Amino acid sequence: MTSNVNTTYIVTISCPNRPGIVAGISHGLAELGANITEAQQFDETESRRFFMRIVFDIPQGATDRPVLENEFSRLAREFSMAWSLTTTSVRPKVLILVSRFDHCLVDLLYRWRIGELAIDPVGIISNHPREIYRHLDLDGIPFHYLPITPATKPEQEARIIRIMEESDAELVVLARYMQILSNELSRKLSGRCINIHHSFLPGFKGARPYHQAFARGVKLIGATAHYVTSDLDEGPIIEQDVERISHADTPDDLVRKGRDIERRVLARAVRYHIERRAIMNGHKTIVFTS
Repeated sequence: MTSNVNTTYIVTISCPNRPGIVAGISHGLAELGANITEAQQFDETESRRFFMRIVFDIPQGATDRPVLENEFSRLAREFSMAWSLTTTSVRPKVLILVSRFDHCLVDLLYRWRIGELAIDPVGIISNHPREIYRHLDLDGIPFHYLPITPATKPEQEARIIRIMEESDAELVVLARYMQILSNELSRKLSGRCINIHHSFLPGFKGARPYHQAFARGVKLIGATAHYVTSDLDEGPIIEQDVERISHADTPDDLVRKGRDIERRVLARAVRYHIERRAIMNGHKTIVFTS
């Protein structure tokens, strides 16, 4: 019996801007029987590059993936185009790294359980033992306790890489993982690792950021999610948010409000990544928000 279920694809592209790109892609998809259901594009004048995200349906049995890949390879040659193709049914495998503060971890797991984040958590790595999180139901997700000291850092990071490879993790999320990744690991994870920073960058860096903010009498606090690079906290920014505070707020109030911001900013950044809405563009990102 033939199924009438469509396959939904997402394709993202970036290339030097020139006339005819949209027409060429639309014509190629139409020739293959595709129905475009969503399309977003952006022409960045500074770099003269063109970015696009397209969602399209293919009737079951009409065109298979190799044919689609051949078509985009042809378009890539014509337009000097970088492209990525995936189906919406694919749930990216995600490895989550966390330290003592677990609010972002808890939030990600909750959104995963209720179906808000279409991910497949394949492991949790922490530099603290499982007992720290004994109140959490990890729902069978493998937990890896990897203690770290300056002397054991290379060995610990080698184990992180090994766990990634063994679990086929496509994305690493630093959910308040309070360890600085080495340049080597950062380069290896380029474009595949998202960090949440407890500041609306640029801002108060280092220890006790909310206490620093309190001492300066700030009126806004925020959080920043960005791709990890070898430049500490300088990677391409995916998402940011802020919340207004007042002179009546204590440092504990700032911490409480800051945790809320961190949770929602990280969740949005992860969703933008897995839905192929974030495209790296040098030191910046193009984010086609929903």
